[in-house]
Amino acid sequence: MRACRRDQPETTPVWFMRQAGRVLPEYRALRADVPMLDSCRDPAMITEITLQPVRRFRPDAAIFFSDIVVPLVAIGLNIDIVAGVGPVVAEPVRDAAGLAALRALEPDDVPYVTQAVRSLLGELGGTPLIGFAGAPFTLASYLVEGGPSRNHLRTKAMMYGEPKLWHDLLDRLATITTAFLRVQVDAGVDAVQLFDSWAGALSEDDYRRYVAPHSARVLDAFAEEVPRIHFGVNTGELLTAMGQAGADVVGVDWRVPLDEAARRIGPGRAVQGNLDPAAVFAPEPVLAAKVGDVLARGAKAEGHVFNLGHGVLPETDPGVLAHIVDLVHAG
Repeated sequence: MRACRRDQPETTPVWFMRQAGRVLPEYRALRADVPMLDSCRDPAMITEITLQPVRRFRPDAAIFFSDIVVPLVAIGLNIDIVAGVGPVVAEPVRDAAGLAALRALEPDDVPYVTQAVRSLLGELGGTPLIGFAGAPFTLASYLVEGGPSRNHLRTKAMMYGEPKLWHDLLDRLATITTAFLRVQVDAGVDAVQLFDSWAGALSEDDYRRYVAPHSARVLDAFAEEVPRIHFGVNTGELLTAMGQAGADVVGVDWRVPLDEAARRIGPGRAVQGNLDPAAVFAPEPVLAAKVGDVLARGAKAEGHVFNLGHGVLPETDPGVLAHIVDLVHAG
């Protein structure tokens, strides 16, 4: 929490994105016969899965176990998470009728979130809990495309060809995302992270024009309450704009060194990242050197939360993640 607020703690804090589901055998055993979305709506499972990496690695924060489509399913959209594919939308949103299906999210739509957050606060002690939501652009991409996309062709076609429909869609999604995070903040999470996984598909001009105002509205809603982390992948060219969107911490993938990232982001922001997730497979001396390099560059920012530059890869040895935590804490 101190690092998020640029308070320069004596030890650099560390946590990992996707620090449970992709790598831990206890997670796989627990979820063996349970569909992903069912696990995200079971307070006991949310609590257990969130705690599993905290027990394993002793990171400095827990990340609330969920999925970015949970609030969309909660308002009645027919979305399934298909193994090896990702979220698949039965009825993509491509016109005004589809937009009309996106009603407001109410706290009673997600009671399991409140229950799980309160349960976790009782278990975590002094370990902060980070709330979780998908950013409007990334949610829109799934809804418009009908699932994951390499080129986001339908998404950009709407963005360029039907700008009013596009902004109405993102405005509606910003409202839903804010409500989803509001439930988590009101239940007691210590910080929130807004994931914009697909923002890197955009030019800076398009990001500023079609996306940033909507992400900024979500982030602004919690400006005086909790630290806000804003993360995207392949967003090196967007870092200045992302910094201006209003988060306290900007997540950086592994493609841009942290000292250069901090320069692009500008003053008044901390950084998060950014060890290459593939570095966990390097020989130990190489891994230690890479961790040291990230720490040295991060020290030049106003605040630094150590993390990978994206999520933990499925083949990762959990013991290596625990070793990285030790390396970071040792400085």
